[in-house]
Amino acid sequence: MKSWKRAVWGVILFGGLGLQVEAQDFERYAKANAALNTPVECVFMGNSITDFWFAADSAFFIDHHFANRGIGGQLSTPMLARFRQDVIELHPKRVVILAGINDLAFGGLSTQQVLGNLVSMCELARSNGITPILCSLLPCYIFGYNEKWKMAEPVREMNEKLRDYATQAKISYVDYYTALTDERGGLPECYSKDGVHPNAAGYQIMESIILPYALGKRATKKVSVHFSGAKRQSWTR
Repeated sequence: MKSWKRAVWGVILFGGLGLQVEAQDFERYAKANAALNTPVECVFMGNSITDFWFAADSAFFIDHHFANRGIGGQLSTPMLARFRQDVIELHPKRVVILAGINDLAFGGLSTQQVLGNLVSMCELARSNGITPILCSLLPCYIFGYNEKWKMAEPVREMNEKLRDYATQAKISYVDYYTALTDERGGLPECYSKDGVHPNAAGYQIMESIILPYALGKRATKKVSVHFSGAKRQSWTR
């Protein structure tokens, strides 16, 4: 499918405001940033997967002094543009970065170009005394409801690049993918209605994995989950 058609469907299906840097990208959290009156432990930076997370479990963020700064449909380039306002100027101890699926699905960026944006975010964080935490993309077999938008291989390729960079740069790499994937390389129905965004159960798995990292208390405990129609999954957190 031509890239412009993907972009149009991205806007329709996922509220794709992320095709360029726009004023509303900066306005979305301007008031919330100004109203902060307690130190921020960790900022969660991302797209709709992060954005919807707050609605699914706001207590996870509020109770731990985490700031959710996800914007639905956003690509990594406008995310990088607002990184100073929505991350650096909040002076958190850590930032969790989860981005890239929109770039690969309808943004027209290569995995290497996406990696460049994420590397820039990590370098900006480090240069400002913030610990970056780089997350794998979530598994995705079909993006949206178009059978032609097969994402399993691009997601695997992107995650390999992210893991390699994190290892080289000595940055924590958080592997959501292994915990949530099914045999197709997608999100199973028990964790997602649309195959892209987690449901409450999916977010609970993500919380169990990310929490030690976000609190600066990385764990190495083996955790296992299972879901209908797929074998038992085990990963390290």
